[in-house]
Amino acid sequence: MSWYSPEFLREIPKTDLHVHLDGSLRLETLIELARDQGVELPSYTPQGLLDQVFKPHYENLNEYLAGFAYTTAVMQTPDALERVAYELAMDNAAEGVRYVEVRFAPQLHMGDALDFDQVMEAVDRGLKRARSEINAALVPGQPEFEFGIIVCAMRYFNQHFSQYYQDFVRAHRYSSEKEIIRFASQELAKASIRLRQSSEIQLVGFDLAGSEYGYPASAHEESYDIAHSSFLKKTVHAGEAYGPESIFQAITSLHADRIGHGLHLFDAGAITNPVIQNPQGYVNQLINYIADNRTTLEVCLTSNLQTVPAIRGDLKNHSLGKMLENRLSVTLCTDNRLVSHTTLTQELQLALDHFAIDPKMLKNIIIYGFKRSFFYRPYSQKRDWVRSVITYYDTIAEKHGISAQ
Repeated sequence: MSWYSPEFLREIPKTDLHVHLDGSLRLETLIELARDQGVELPSYTPQGLLDQVFKPHYENLNEYLAGFAYTTAVMQTPDALERVAYELAMDNAAEGVRYVEVRFAPQLHMGDALDFDQVMEAVDRGLKRARSEINAALVPGQPEFEFGIIVCAMRYFNQHFSQYYQDFVRAHRYSSEKEIIRFASQELAKASIRLRQSSEIQLVGFDLAGSEYGYPASAHEESYDIAHSSFLKKTVHAGEAYGPESIFQAITSLHADRIGHGLHLFDAGAITNPVIQNPQGYVNQLINYIADNRTTLEVCLTSNLQTVPAIRGDLKNHSLGKMLENRLSVTLCTDNRLVSHTTLTQELQLALDHFAIDPKMLKNIIIYGFKRSFFYRPYSQKRDWVRSVITYYDTIAEKHGISAQ
């Protein structure tokens, strides 16, 4: 067990660099929006949805993902998107998170009623409204709350995912499934770059989400080249359900600045490429490369515990311990606050309860989140902001009698 008090963990400044907008609604908001919009739910009570959809434990990944059909269904209007984004920021600030990078797939919300710009404007508007309210109530010395938006391309989709995807598939009827997926990813990258150059929307990063197995990251090289050549930061879901080769592809083919999850980084037994004759040597080199380049791993403990059979229900089987032993840059994240029933503070507590994390290591984990964020302002301003975070962290640590030197 850790020796850090719940009060200390709530008060220290924190980041969440990996949180999905459509997996992090307030349950009451989901119900209210569904009633207002005529969206059918299995239940219209919080307990009913907890029993049937957003369960404490999931039998498999499909069960875990089932809830997203309901959340995305109610997020098809500007008002709904703005509200969900606003509430997510407010919920984060309430537990001491000072910076959040909200990620989602805009193409899941596009159709006749909403185009890309309108979707992005609504989410940005909600986050900015929350930021104004949060920063108006700062206590002396407390760092300002900030945010960024990360757009997600999908490794896989079909025409039933959204109206946009339905229209996109019909427009490319002579293309293969993988070609269509690649084209949609490129469209998202191009739209993102144009929007960054023509607006004040705080779009800070590009991501690749969805099923890893059978849908390699290398299929999205063109999209990531577009992002990379326009200085848009990049993260990739990799090593969540597949082995080290997926992480290697993300770094070498997609220029990833960060890795989402990275859970199977150390799993030499998962390597399938026959050209790699020394799997363990390959993994060792990959680990060293990631460490040397400070490629940050976005670790989501509760989510992995719920969806990855290899962990076998015990966090001690999670690779976070090896990540820390190898002194990798890691930051703790929620992934999906609603679907995983978690908060950033709970993720910290889980890590402290199951892994040997001393005060200095904890501080490093926290500060890595700020330093490796895709902060939207110039670097000189980011340095000043991070400095204010470190100073405030030290103040809170001293208040609680914790030395992180």
